[in-house]
Amino acid sequence: MKFIGRKKQLMQLANIINSEQLNTTLIYGRRRVGKSELVKQAIKDAGVKVIYYECRQIAEASNVKNICDIVAEVFELPTLGYTTLEDIFEFIFKLSQKEKLVFVLDEYPYMRANSKGVDSILQVLIDSYKDSAKLSLILLGSFVDVMKSLLSSSNPLYGRVALTIDLKQMDYYESAMFYPKFSDEDKVRIYSVFGGIPYYNELIDDTKSVKENIINLIASPGARLENEVSMYLNSEISKMTNANEVFAALAQNYSKYSDILAQSHVSSGPTMADVLDRLIRMDVVERLAPINDERNKKKAGYYISDNLSLFYFRYIFRYSSQLKIMDEEIFYEKYIHKDFEEWFVPHRFEEICKQYLIRQNRMGNIEPVIEKIGKYYYDDPDNHTNGEFDVVTYDEKGYAFYEVKFRKRPVSKDIIEAEIQQVKKTGLDCYKYVFISRAGFEVEPLRDVQLIELRELFS
Repeated sequence: MKFIGRKKQLMQLANIINSEQLNTTLIYGRRRVGKSELVKQAIKDAGVKVIYYECRQIAEASNVKNICDIVAEVFELPTLGYTTLEDIFEFIFKLSQKEKLVFVLDEYPYMRANSKGVDSILQVLIDSYKDSAKLSLILLGSFVDVMKSLLSSSNPLYGRVALTIDLKQMDYYESAMFYPKFSDEDKVRIYSVFGGIPYYNELIDDTKSVKENIINLIASPGARLENEVSMYLNSEISKMTNANEVFAALAQNYSKYSDILAQSHVSSGPTMADVLDRLIRMDVVERLAPINDERNKKKAGYYISDNLSLFYFRYIFRYSSQLKIMDEEIFYEKYIHKDFEEWFVPHRFEEICKQYLIRQNRMGNIEPVIEKIGKYYYDDPDNHTNGEFDVVTYDEKGYAFYEVKFRKRPVSKDIIEAEIQQVKKTGLDCYKYVFISRAGFEVEPLRDVQLIELRELFS
């Protein structure tokens, strides 16, 4: 399948690989996000010799033997008899003195766990050969905490890493390239479920309906991704019960710390804080504070940022008993369809619109440049209420308000004027109002009002 996206990261790796000097690169990110495929694409046409080894959870001697076999094959050498990582690594460094070489250690944390001192071994070799080796050393890992620790001042590799790539999920725009036959509306729907994980998107069949893809991939017994979320969490978290409790509360739209604690059966506040912190580091949950009061902990909220996790805990985990005994078509219509169209997709569409604004901002298409984007907290003293606007930006001119509509009917002038009046009543002083609509508009452009149709997000 054609490699999609990641242009910036490919350019960064090309610069590293084309360098004639010794350099070290760290690439980390959650499972399935495409780290290995990114590196394989980068070295595909590099025109240099590559030693690519996927580290395994085996004894050091076995890893050493496997690396020896690969080196012997790449360089057409007799069987190598090295028995320690230090010896085979030094042999590779020496080989790179004669010609440019790329050495990739995929899932490096596995090797590190079974070979104490491997960081120090690499540090000594990097320091010893920094002026003579033409080696690009690339370390990959899915255990984000372990990989980040390599950058800490207490680690032997500190100060010796030339490039660090924290690989995130693709945005909606790049993800849509995996399923070009879908309509723009269905691209929003499918991204709302499967997000920007390349592995998931490669499984999507855009000759079938969104519903068929959801049923085939996650919403049926034995589906390809039925256990994907739980397996990923199990690989990172020891006490899954607490994580499941937190996710279940978040999936039902409880976002405040006190509400999550009250709705879940987590034993204590500190325990829940630990779980939330872990989920945030795993890139499946995010903590968001309003852009007009970022330091106020009480106004911050927690949200599931991984689309498949949100879908799984809102529908599959919650109704797992029913899924096991019901026809999947009936299950979909009873437990997914209505809520999916009326709540799930419209809420994920807000995130897609944020991604659109960020993409346009980075491309220099928004003036003045956006400095902040997120939720805006307001108090309404007249009605003794408070609340949040979901999409607001801030720039040198002030605030801009965004209303995002994913519904069948076009947005009318009356709706626009009513929304603007509601915003003004809260005291939010905006210099611009922007409306983004799935079904378009029944109104001509108004002063200080920008109208964006769904097709523009994919053009």
